[in-house]
Amino acid sequence: MGLEFGFGVVQVGVQTERSALAYLDKVLKPLGAVTDGSQFLEPDGAKIIIEILHMRNNINAKNLDFCRSAAVDSSGRELNRNRLIALMSAIVLEEHPGTTVVTDSVTSDGLTVFIEKKLGGKHHRFKRGYKNVIDEAIRLNSIGEESHLAMETSGHGALKENHWLDDGAYMMVKLLNKLAGARTLNPNIGSKVLTDLVEGLEEAAVTVEIRLKIDQNHADLKGGPFRDYGESILKHLESVISKDPNLRKAPKNHEGVRVSGYGGWFLLRLSLHDPVLPLNIEAQSKNDAIKLGLAVLAAANEFSALDTIALNKFLQQ
Repeated sequence: MGLEFGFGVVQVGVQTERSALAYLDKVLKPLGAVTDGSQFLEPDGAKIIIEILHMRNNINAKNLDFCRSAAVDSSGRELNRNRLIALMSAIVLEEHPGTTVVTDSVTSDGLTVFIEKKLGGKHHRFKRGYKNVIDEAIRLNSIGEESHLAMETSGHGALKENHWLDDGAYMMVKLLNKLAGARTLNPNIGSKVLTDLVEGLEEAAVTVEIRLKIDQNHADLKGGPFRDYGESILKHLESVISKDPNLRKAPKNHEGVRVSGYGGWFLLRLSLHDPVLPLNIEAQSKNDAIKLGLAVLAAANEFSALDTIALNKFLQQ
């Protein structure tokens, strides 16, 4: 995919772990971009995880392993996770009004409001796993529901126009293309055109992930598989939630138990492969996050093979 407009004097920083995004340096320079400050562009076989922000850059495009991506604007604000999905959704919904955006299960309630209320699209929250997300978008198209974007909060993402390839570099080119187009109208706009696209996205003040481990050797499992034990925990949690007027279970959910309340939400789900129940909590204050955590603890305490030390530690901070 080529960029539609020249960059003028905009500076774009490129960095990568394994030179997967190195070709962008070769693509951008002929278009007028100044890529001084780019790093890790030579293949070395190593997986380097070093992030250096050059504050003079208009946008710092980062690709972690060719498939995942993120960006940093000129103010140092990271465009990743929910922000990156919101940004890509804004761009895609300009091109395909009303389309469905498929994401993984741990995206925020604020992202749903942003996609559906501000952008006029539809948010379809599915399961963790980039292949699950992409396959679900393909399935929706096959039954007549238009979808052009599938993304995980990890930075994995795919677009219908790119044949549903898990391609973080392609998404970065989409962002740079948007930036270049805006600069033809206003050469001084910088990366503000991108940050403006996510204006209005509600973001939680407290975000936490806690992993609750199941002891597979504990007598409480009675020799059964950890997955059955984990499913029993989730079923009991649903029962506990149904009796709390301050909490409400998500009407549509494809993984684990997702609950909203106290101005935030939590998701407790069973890991795909490990004897672990990851718990994600987002809230507007620590006190509200604790209230959500206490609801989970009330159910978890009934299962002696479940290690709740990490959850208790969070609640006591």
